[in-house]
Amino acid sequence: MHVLVVDDDDLVLRNTALMLEDLGHFVVKATAGEEALDLLSSHPEIDLVLTDYAMPLMTGSELADIAWERYPALPIILATGYAKLPFGANPALPVLSKPFSQTQLMEMIDSRLALPGPDK
Repeated sequence: MHVLVVDDDDLVLRNTALMLEDLGHFVVKATAGEEALDLLSSHPEIDLVLTDYAMPLMTGSELADIAWERYPALPIILATGYAKLPFGANPALPVLSKPFSQTQLMEMIDSRLALPGPDK
């Protein structure tokens, strides 16, 4: 699977990318919302976006809103260190609390990609 990871903190971005690669995913990295939108348009193979919430110029929630306008079926996960998301954040976004472990990351991705089966 191809995952776009968006975080303005280089250390967090690299660590998250390494965890995803260790899980067998291909990773595309962005440090800002606009860059992420450009990468989404130039990389149609991206299957999922994992974005930080607190970034300058465009929050992860704003990024998700724009991305969903363009790619309505794209799974997006919001990673945040906030105990509670600030007012205005999209409540439809699944939240992965920072700091997270590789297991928590894997479980969140699996739950976000799980499609309801006929018996669910």
